[in-house]
Amino acid sequence: NSCYGRDASSAVAAAGNILMREEVLKTKYIVQTAVIAAVYAVFTLVLSPISYGPVQVRVSEALTVLPGFTPAAVPGLFIGCFISNMVGPYGVIDMICGSVATLIAAFLSHLLRARKQLIPLPPVVVNGIVVGCMLHYAYEIPGLLACIGWVALGQTVACCGIGLPLMRLMERYKDIF
Repeated sequence: NSCYGRDASSAVAAAGNILMREEVLKTKYIVQTAVIAAVYAVFTLVLSPISYGPVQVRVSEALTVLPGFTPAAVPGLFIGCFISNMVGPYGVIDMICGSVATLIAAFLSHLLRARKQLIPLPPVVVNGIVVGCMLHYAYEIPGLLACIGWVALGQTVACCGIGLPLMRLMERYKDIF
């Protein structure tokens, strides 16, 4: 009987440890999501003169390399973009189109996490196409290909020019994720 009691208490302790670890992981995920969203929104809003429009360099898009380190970056980038677009000049259409483009790009970047050098590619392509089309069709900015090209160029500056060096730096500190 005492043998069963000891086994049962060990099993209960092990189950408790598993539940505790799951709670810690959930909390860590939520905190990472919130921090990434906040940093994205702050960078976008502080640098708002260059964060919106057909010719834009949204510096916060450098954070789109973070899905290569943590899945929490996917909703974090989406939420940060949504908040930024709430106060941006393009209203509801940008809140939906721009934020969903960021969500799709972040998810695709997360899928590419094993091929680090490709992580910045989805935000450049997806946002170039989606935001470029949105600017052209919804806001009648002339030149569809020019809109796509200018947005993609700004994304390249942010995601590759700033994001890749950020990613190399984060490699040294990846244990924080």
